[in-house]
Amino acid sequence: MSGIRTGVNPSPHTGVNLPSLRSHNSALVLDLLRTAGEGGISRLELAESTGLTPQAVSKITARLRTEGLAAGAGQRASTGGKPRTVLCLVPSAAHAVGLHLDRDELTAVVVDLAGTPVAARTVPFDLGAGAAEVIEIAATQVESVRAEAEARTDASGVTRPTVTGGGPGGPLGVGVAMPGPLDHTTGVPQRVTGFPQWDGFPLRDALAARLGLPVVLDKDTNAAALGLALSGPGDSFAYLHLGTGLGAGLVLGGALYRGDRTGAGEFGHQVVQLDGPLCDCGNRGCIEALCMAAVARGDMADAARVLGAGAANLVGLLDIDRVLLGGRAVAAAEEQFVTGVGAVLEERARGPVVPVAVACGGAHSVAEGAAQLVLAPVFGHARVFGRGRP
Repeated sequence: MSGIRTGVNPSPHTGVNLPSLRSHNSALVLDLLRTAGEGGISRLELAESTGLTPQAVSKITARLRTEGLAAGAGQRASTGGKPRTVLCLVPSAAHAVGLHLDRDELTAVVVDLAGTPVAARTVPFDLGAGAAEVIEIAATQVESVRAEAEARTDASGVTRPTVTGGGPGGPLGVGVAMPGPLDHTTGVPQRVTGFPQWDGFPLRDALAARLGLPVVLDKDTNAAALGLALSGPGDSFAYLHLGTGLGAGLVLGGALYRGDRTGAGEFGHQVVQLDGPLCDCGNRGCIEALCMAAVARGDMADAARVLGAGAANLVGLLDIDRVLLGGRAVAAAEEQFVTGVGAVLEERARGPVVPVAVACGGAHSVAEGAAQLVLAPVFGHARVFGRGRP
Protein backbone atom coordinates (compact mmCIF):
# COMPACT_ATOMS: atom_id res chain seq x y z
CA MET A 1 0.00 0.00 0.00
CA SER A 2 1.30 3.44 -0.90
CA GLY A 3 -0.36 5.20 2.01
CA ILE A 4 -2.41 7.54 -0.22
CA ARG A 5 -5.69 8.36 1.45
CA THR A 6 -8.79 7.55 -0.53
CA GLY A 7 -11.74 9.85 -0.93
CA VAL A 8 -9.56 12.93 -1.47
CA ASN A 9 -10.15 14.93 -4.62
CA PRO A 10 -7.00 15.46 -6.73
CA SER A 11 -5.56 18.95 -6.63
CA PRO A 12 -2.54 20.78 -8.07
CA HIS A 13 -0.77 19.87 -4.81
CA THR A 14 -1.60 16.15 -4.80
CA GLY A 15 1.28 14.08 -3.42
CA VAL A 16 2.19 10.41 -3.25
CA ASN A 17 3.57 8.45 -0.31
CA LEU A 18 6.48 6.65 -1.98
CA PRO A 19 10.09 6.89 -0.78
CA SER A 20 11.30 7.46 -4.34
CA LEU A 21 9.19 10.62 -4.50
CA ARG A 22 10.20 12.07 -1.15
CA SER A 23 11.61 15.21 -2.77
CA HIS A 24 8.41 15.63 -4.80
CA ASN A 25 6.27 15.50 -1.67
CA SER A 26 8.63 17.83 0.20
CA ALA A 27 8.32 20.31 -2.65
CA LEU A 28 4.53 20.21 -2.42
CA VAL A 29 4.64 20.85 1.31
CA LEU A 30 7.21 23.63 0.91
CA ASP A 31 5.02 25.32 -1.68
CA LEU A 32 2.02 25.27 0.62
CA LEU A 33 4.15 26.70 3.42
CA ARG A 34 5.29 29.42 1.05
CA THR A 35 1.79 30.38 -0.07
CA ALA A 36 0.51 30.33 3.52
CA GLY A 37 2.87 33.19 4.38
CA GLU A 38 3.63 34.29 7.93
CA GLY A 39 0.23 33.09 9.13
CA GLY A 40 1.34 29.51 8.59
CA ILE A 41 -0.55 26.30 7.94
CA SER A 42 -1.28 23.28 10.12
CA ARG A 43 -0.18 19.71 9.44
CA LEU A 44 -3.81 18.68 9.08
CA GLU A 45 -4.35 21.35 6.42
CA LEU A 46 -1.19 20.19 4.65
CA ALA A 47 -2.50 16.63 4.61
CA GLU A 48 -5.89 17.71 3.30
CA SER A 49 -4.35 19.84 0.54
CA THR A 50 -1.83 17.25 -0.66
CA GLY A 51 -3.75 14.01 -0.13
CA LEU A 52 -0.83 12.71 1.92
CA THR A 53 -1.43 10.86 5.18
CA PRO A 54 -0.90 12.83 8.41
CA GLN A 55 2.01 10.49 9.19
CA ALA A 56 3.73 11.33 5.89
CA VAL A 57 3.20 15.05 6.46
CA SER A 58 4.62 14.80 9.98
CA LYS A 59 7.77 13.11 8.66
CA ILE A 60 8.21 15.71 5.92
CA THR A 61 7.67 18.70 8.20
CA ALA A 62 9.98 17.25 10.85
CA ARG A 63 12.71 16.92 8.23
CA LEU A 64 12.06 20.45 6.92
CA ARG A 65 12.31 21.82 10.46
CA THR A 66 15.56 19.96 11.04
CA GLU A 67 16.94 21.41 7.82
CA GLY A 68 15.87 24.90 8.88
CA LEU A 69 13.42 25.34 6.01
CA ALA A 70 10.31 25.40 8.21
CA ALA A 71 9.56 26.66 11.70
CA GLY A 72 6.70 26.84 14.15
CA ALA A 73 4.37 29.83 13.77
CA GLY A 74 2.36 29.49 16.94
CA GLN A 75 -0.93 27.75 17.53
CA ARG A 76 -4.40 28.08 16.09
CA ALA A 77 -7.59 27.54 18.02
CA SER A 78 -9.23 24.21 17.28
CA THR A 79 -12.92 23.42 17.04
CA GLY A 80 -12.26 20.38 19.16
CA GLY A 81 -9.30 18.82 20.92
CA LYS A 82 -5.88 20.40 21.29
CA PRO A 83 -4.99 23.67 19.53
CA ARG A 84 -3.29 23.08 16.18
CA THR A 85 0.37 23.97 15.78
CA VAL A 86 0.96 25.88 12.56
CA LEU A 87 4.15 25.92 10.53
CA CYS A 88 5.61 28.48 8.14
CA LEU A 89 8.43 28.70 5.63
CA VAL A 90 11.71 30.27 6.78
CA PRO A 91 12.48 32.59 3.83
CA SER A 92 16.02 33.32 4.99
CA ALA A 93 16.94 29.62 5.04
CA ALA A 94 18.33 29.76 1.52
CA HIS A 95 18.52 32.05 -1.48
CA ALA A 96 18.91 32.10 -5.24
CA VAL A 97 20.83 34.55 -7.40
CA GLY A 98 19.52 35.94 -10.66
CA LEU A 99 21.72 37.50 -13.34
CA HIS A 100 20.53 39.51 -16.32
CA LEU A 101 23.30 39.82 -18.89
CA ASP A 102 22.02 42.58 -21.13
CA ARG A 103 23.97 43.98 -24.05
CA ASP A 104 25.19 47.04 -22.13
CA GLU A 105 24.55 46.38 -18.44
CA LEU A 106 24.47 43.57 -15.90
CA THR A 107 21.90 43.24 -13.13
CA ALA A 108 22.34 40.83 -10.22
CA VAL A 109 19.71 40.10 -7.58
CA VAL A 110 19.41 37.85 -4.55
CA VAL A 111 15.95 36.52 -3.68
CA ASP A 112 15.01 34.52 -0.60
CA LEU A 113 12.93 31.35 -0.55
CA ALA A 114 9.72 33.38 -0.67
CA GLY A 115 10.94 35.03 -3.88
CA THR A 116 11.42 38.39 -2.18
CA PRO A 117 14.40 40.42 -3.44
CA VAL A 118 16.98 40.93 -0.70
CA ALA A 119 19.64 42.81 -2.66
CA ALA A 120 20.18 44.05 -6.21
CA ARG A 121 22.86 45.83 -8.16
CA THR A 122 23.26 47.03 -11.76
CA VAL A 123 26.60 47.86 -13.37
CA PRO A 124 27.74 48.86 -16.88
CA PHE A 125 28.63 45.84 -18.95
CA ASP A 126 29.68 44.81 -22.45
CA LEU A 127 28.28 41.49 -23.63
CA GLY A 128 30.82 41.56 -26.46
CA ALA A 129 33.86 41.93 -24.19
CA GLY A 130 34.85 38.27 -24.62
CA ALA A 131 33.90 35.13 -22.73
CA ALA A 132 36.67 35.21 -20.13
CA GLU A 133 35.99 38.83 -19.16
CA VAL A 134 32.22 38.37 -19.13
CA ILE A 135 32.49 35.32 -16.85
CA GLU A 136 34.80 37.15 -14.46
CA ILE A 137 32.55 40.21 -14.29
CA ALA A 138 29.48 38.05 -13.78
CA ALA A 139 31.17 36.03 -11.03
CA THR A 140 32.37 39.19 -9.30
CA GLN A 141 28.86 40.65 -9.31
CA VAL A 142 27.36 37.42 -7.97
CA GLU A 143 29.84 37.48 -5.09
CA SER A 144 29.21 41.19 -4.46
CA VAL A 145 25.42 40.96 -4.42
CA ARG A 146 25.54 37.92 -2.14
CA ALA A 147 27.80 39.80 0.28
CA GLU A 148 25.38 42.73 0.19
CA ALA A 149 22.44 40.42 0.89
CA GLU A 150 24.25 38.81 3.81
CA ALA A 151 25.13 42.20 5.27
CA ARG A 152 21.51 43.34 5.06
CA THR A 153 20.28 40.13 6.65
CA ASP A 154 22.80 40.44 9.49
CA ALA A 155 21.87 44.09 10.03
CA SER A 156 18.18 43.20 10.23
CA GLY A 157 18.83 40.80 13.10
CA VAL A 158 17.28 37.86 11.24
CA THR A 159 18.76 34.54 12.33
CA ARG A 160 19.73 32.47 9.33
CA PRO A 161 19.29 28.77 10.01
CA THR A 162 21.73 26.17 8.81
CA VAL A 163 20.46 24.39 5.72
CA THR A 164 21.71 20.84 5.23
CA GLY A 165 24.57 20.92 2.72
CA GLY A 166 24.19 24.61 2.03
CA GLY A 167 25.49 26.48 5.05
CA PRO A 168 23.69 29.39 6.72
CA GLY A 169 21.17 30.80 4.28
CA GLY A 170 23.12 29.06 1.55
CA PRO A 171 22.79 29.59 -2.21
CA LEU A 172 20.70 27.14 -4.19
CA GLY A 173 22.29 28.27 -7.44
CA VAL A 174 22.46 31.03 -10.03
CA GLY A 175 19.98 31.65 -12.83
CA VAL A 176 21.38 33.52 -15.83
CA ALA A 177 19.26 35.32 -18.41
CA MET A 178 20.67 36.77 -21.62
CA PRO A 179 19.58 37.61 -25.17
CA GLY A 180 19.00 34.64 -27.46
CA PRO A 181 18.92 32.53 -29.36
CA LEU A 182 20.34 29.87 -27.06
CA ASP A 183 19.86 26.27 -26.03
CA HIS A 184 18.77 26.30 -22.39
CA THR A 185 19.01 22.50 -22.09
CA THR A 186 22.76 22.53 -22.71
CA GLY A 187 23.39 26.04 -21.38
CA VAL A 188 24.99 27.13 -24.64
CA PRO A 189 24.28 30.43 -26.46
CA GLN A 190 23.87 30.37 -30.21
CA ARG A 191 24.25 33.28 -32.63
CA VAL A 192 23.12 36.02 -30.25
CA THR A 193 21.94 38.96 -32.35
CA GLY A 194 24.82 41.42 -32.60
CA PHE A 195 27.19 39.07 -30.74
CA PRO A 196 27.72 35.99 -32.94
CA GLN A 197 30.99 35.21 -31.14
CA TRP A 198 28.95 33.57 -28.36
CA ASP A 199 27.78 30.81 -30.72
CA GLY A 200 28.60 27.43 -29.17
CA PHE A 201 30.35 28.70 -26.02
CA PRO A 202 29.47 26.58 -22.89
CA LEU A 203 28.55 29.60 -20.79
CA ARG A 204 26.52 27.74 -18.16
CA ASP A 205 29.25 25.22 -17.39
CA ALA A 206 32.04 27.80 -17.47
CA LEU A 207 30.25 30.07 -15.02
CA ALA A 208 29.34 27.12 -12.77
CA ALA A 209 32.98 26.10 -12.65
CA ARG A 210 34.05 29.64 -11.76
CA LEU A 211 31.42 30.04 -9.01
CA GLY A 212 31.31 26.50 -7.67
CA LEU A 213 27.51 26.68 -7.79
CA PRO A 214 24.77 25.19 -9.98
CA VAL A 215 23.91 27.49 -12.89
CA VAL A 216 20.85 27.57 -15.17
CA LEU A 217 20.86 29.56 -18.44
CA ASP A 218 17.83 30.81 -20.36
CA LYS A 219 16.73 33.68 -22.57
CA ASP A 220 15.98 36.99 -20.88
CA THR A 221 12.39 37.00 -22.15
CA ASN A 222 11.79 33.44 -20.94
CA ALA A 223 13.09 34.30 -17.48
CA ALA A 224 10.82 37.33 -17.20
CA ALA A 225 7.83 35.36 -18.50
CA LEU A 226 8.51 32.60 -15.97
CA GLY A 227 8.41 35.09 -13.11
CA LEU A 228 5.14 36.51 -14.41
CA ALA A 229 3.60 33.06 -14.85
CA LEU A 230 4.44 32.10 -11.28
CA SER A 231 2.88 35.25 -9.84
CA GLY A 232 -0.24 35.45 -12.03
CA PRO A 233 -3.13 33.37 -13.31
CA GLY A 234 -2.40 30.19 -15.24
CA ASP A 235 -3.41 31.65 -18.59
CA SER A 236 -1.78 32.23 -21.96
CA PHE A 237 0.10 35.46 -22.56
CA ALA A 238 2.98 37.02 -24.44
CA TYR A 239 5.59 39.08 -22.64
CA LEU A 240 7.18 41.53 -25.11
CA HIS A 241 10.49 42.97 -23.98
CA LEU A 242 11.78 46.11 -25.71
CA GLY A 243 15.10 47.23 -24.35
CA THR A 244 18.43 46.95 -26.17
CA GLY A 245 16.65 44.48 -28.46
CA LEU A 246 13.18 42.99 -28.86
CA GLY A 247 12.04 39.53 -27.88
CA ALA A 248 9.08 37.63 -26.47
CA GLY A 249 8.45 35.17 -23.68
CA LEU A 250 5.46 32.93 -24.39
CA VAL A 251 3.32 31.29 -21.72
CA LEU A 252 0.68 28.97 -23.14
CA GLY A 253 -1.84 27.35 -20.83
CA GLY A 254 0.20 28.41 -17.81
CA ALA A 255 3.43 26.79 -19.07
CA LEU A 256 6.49 28.50 -20.51
CA TYR A 257 6.80 27.63 -24.20
CA ARG A 258 10.30 27.32 -25.63
CA GLY A 259 9.69 25.01 -28.59
CA ASP A 260 11.35 21.69 -29.36
CA ARG A 261 14.68 23.38 -30.14
CA THR A 262 14.24 26.04 -27.41
CA GLY A 263 14.11 28.72 -30.11
CA ALA A 264 10.58 30.05 -29.58
CA GLY A 265 10.16 33.73 -28.78
CA GLU A 266 12.52 35.22 -31.35
CA PHE A 267 9.73 37.72 -31.84
CA GLY A 268 11.94 40.60 -32.91
CA HIS A 269 13.06 38.88 -36.09
CA GLN A 270 9.73 38.46 -37.83
CA VAL A 271 9.94 40.37 -41.10
CA VAL A 272 7.18 42.94 -41.44
CA GLN A 273 8.69 45.09 -44.24
CA LEU A 274 10.33 43.21 -47.10
CA ASP A 275 12.38 46.18 -48.27
CA GLY A 276 13.00 47.50 -44.78
CA PRO A 277 16.26 48.43 -43.04
CA LEU A 278 18.96 45.86 -42.46
CA CYS A 279 18.73 44.11 -39.09
CA ASP A 280 21.69 42.86 -37.05
CA CYS A 281 20.43 39.33 -37.66
CA GLY A 282 21.10 39.76 -41.41
CA ASN A 283 17.51 40.05 -42.60
CA ARG A 284 15.71 43.19 -43.71
CA GLY A 285 12.60 44.74 -42.23
CA CYS A 286 12.62 42.88 -38.92
CA ILE A 287 10.29 44.29 -36.31
CA GLU A 288 13.27 44.74 -33.97
CA ALA A 289 15.12 46.92 -36.48
CA LEU A 290 12.03 49.07 -37.07
CA CYS A 291 11.22 49.40 -33.36
CA MET A 292 14.77 50.21 -32.32
CA ALA A 293 15.09 52.80 -35.09
CA ALA A 294 11.90 54.51 -33.90
CA VAL A 295 13.11 54.48 -30.29
CA ALA A 296 16.50 55.90 -31.35
CA ARG A 297 14.84 58.89 -33.01
CA GLY A 298 12.51 59.39 -30.04
CA ASP A 299 9.36 58.44 -31.93
CA MET A 300 7.71 56.24 -29.29
CA ALA A 301 4.35 56.44 -31.03
CA ASP A 302 5.79 54.80 -34.14
CA ALA A 303 7.67 52.24 -32.05
CA ALA A 304 4.41 51.35 -30.32
CA ARG A 305 2.61 51.06 -33.65
CA VAL A 306 5.22 48.65 -35.00
CA LEU A 307 5.24 46.69 -31.75
CA GLY A 308 1.46 46.53 -31.91
CA ALA A 309 1.60 45.00 -35.40
CA GLY A 310 3.82 42.22 -34.11
CA ALA A 311 1.63 41.74 -31.05
CA ALA A 312 -1.44 41.45 -33.27
CA ASN A 313 0.32 38.71 -35.24
CA LEU A 314 0.92 36.78 -32.03
CA VAL A 315 -2.67 37.19 -30.88
CA GLY A 316 -3.92 35.90 -34.22
CA LEU A 317 -1.52 32.95 -34.28
CA LEU A 318 -1.72 31.81 -30.66
CA ASP A 319 -5.09 33.09 -29.39
CA ILE A 320 -3.43 34.39 -26.22
CA ASP A 321 -5.35 36.03 -23.37
CA ARG A 322 -3.22 39.13 -22.83
CA VAL A 323 -0.12 41.02 -23.88
CA LEU A 324 2.38 42.28 -21.29
CA LEU A 325 5.06 44.85 -22.08
CA GLY A 326 8.44 45.39 -20.45
CA GLY A 327 11.99 46.56 -20.98
CA ARG A 328 13.79 49.89 -20.69
CA ALA A 329 12.21 51.45 -23.77
CA VAL A 330 8.73 50.62 -22.52
CA ALA A 331 9.53 51.86 -19.01
CA ALA A 332 10.50 55.25 -20.45
CA ALA A 333 7.08 55.74 -22.09
CA GLU A 334 4.65 53.27 -20.53
CA GLU A 335 1.43 55.07 -21.36
CA GLN A 336 2.40 55.60 -24.99
CA PHE A 337 3.26 51.95 -25.50
CA VAL A 338 0.17 50.58 -23.76
CA THR A 339 -2.08 52.95 -25.68
CA GLY A 340 -0.30 52.47 -29.01
CA VAL A 341 -0.09 48.68 -28.88
CA GLY A 342 -3.66 48.48 -27.59
CA ALA A 343 -4.94 50.61 -30.47
CA VAL A 344 -3.42 48.28 -33.08
CA LEU A 345 -4.81 45.21 -31.34
CA GLU A 346 -8.26 46.78 -31.24
CA GLU A 347 -8.07 47.78 -34.89
CA ARG A 348 -7.07 44.28 -36.01
CA ALA A 349 -9.23 42.29 -33.58
CA ARG A 350 -11.52 39.65 -35.06
CA GLY A 351 -13.12 38.88 -31.73
CA PRO A 352 -12.75 40.12 -28.14
CA VAL A 353 -9.97 42.69 -27.81
CA VAL A 354 -6.96 41.29 -25.95
CA PRO A 355 -5.88 43.55 -23.07
CA VAL A 356 -2.45 45.17 -22.97
CA ALA A 357 -0.61 46.16 -19.80
CA VAL A 358 2.86 46.88 -18.48
CA ALA A 359 4.28 43.79 -16.81
CA CYS A 360 4.68 43.95 -13.06
CA GLY A 361 8.10 43.45 -11.51
CA GLY A 362 9.84 46.72 -12.25
CA ALA A 363 13.38 47.29 -13.42
CA HIS A 364 14.74 43.95 -12.17
CA SER A 365 12.03 41.66 -13.52
CA VAL A 366 14.38 39.74 -15.84
CA ALA A 367 16.98 39.14 -13.11
CA GLU A 368 14.28 38.12 -10.61
CA GLY A 369 12.84 35.76 -13.20
CA ALA A 370 16.33 34.32 -13.68
CA ALA A 371 16.47 33.58 -9.95
CA GLN A 372 13.17 31.72 -10.33
CA LEU A 373 14.86 29.38 -12.81
CA VAL A 374 16.66 28.03 -9.74
CA LEU A 375 14.02 28.65 -7.07
CA ALA A 376 10.79 27.43 -8.69
CA PRO A 377 11.78 23.74 -8.97
CA VAL A 378 12.36 23.68 -5.19
CA PHE A 379 8.62 24.23 -4.79
CA GLY A 380 7.53 21.68 -7.38
CA HIS A 381 6.62 24.21 -10.07
CA ALA A 382 7.62 21.81 -12.83
CA ARG A 383 4.62 22.37 -15.06
CA VAL A 384 5.26 26.06 -15.59
CA PHE A 385 8.64 25.25 -17.16
CA GLY A 386 6.94 23.42 -20.00
CA ARG A 387 8.83 20.99 -22.21
CA GLY A 388 12.56 20.71 -21.71
CA ARG A 389 12.48 22.29 -18.25
CA PRO A 390 15.75 22.62 -16.28
